Amino acid sequence: MNAIFYKEWIKTRWYLLLAFIVTLGFAGYSMLRISRIVELKGVEHVWEVMLSRDAVFVDLLEYIPLLIGILLAIVQYMPEMHRKCLKLTLHLPYPQLRMVNLMLLYGLIALIICFAINYLLMFVYLQGILAPELYGRILLTALPWYLAGISAYLLIAWICLEPTWKRRVLNLVISVLLLRIFFLGTSPEAYNGFLPWLALYTLLTASFSWLSIARFKEGKQD
Repeated sequence: MNAIFYKEWIKTRWYLLLAFIVTLGFAGYSMLRISRIVELKGVEHVWEVMLSRDAVFVDLLEYIPLLIGILLAIVQYMPEMHRKCLKLTLHLPYPQLRMVNLMLLYGLIALIICFAINYLLMFVYLQGILAPELYGRILLTALPWYLAGISAYLLIAWICLEPTWKRRVLNLVISVLLLRIFFLGTSPEAYNGFLPWLALYTLLTASFSWLSIARFKEGKQD
């Protein structure tokens, strides 16, 4: 397991550093926007805008986790397919399904750490100026965006590991439709009642990569 994680770390370490900087930068900038409003008009104005206009002040973050998840999957899995390393990886003296699961687990852990640091930054800042109901509103509104990033990682991994281009195109269409679900609600906290199911739905997408691996083992190739 340590060897697999180290192999994935070697491939993705520079991208993960960039992803950490970008996500932290966008989250920090969103907090600075709130800080600027507080300085100019007072915290009461922030409360008023949030309650009367359904503003959450973190709209810039909406598609950032999605892009981070997509690019991580590409960085992690495209070299495996382009250099035809996957066949060698699957022939190592280690259970193949567990091998794939560990590769996915590495990516999930990396994303969760990156996103959790974003959340921690926002929580630490917001709880100092807003009531729990208001900063909870912001964090719950942003949560589906971060779940979309995790789901995007798993779905793009499924596409990258698919051995034939025709099926990749089909998988891409399916993935776009599935990811659209995370962005249907436009009002704050639109997904509150659906969050447990959305989290379960996100985790279930991990099983899609097994289909691509099964096709690869069957010799399906362009």
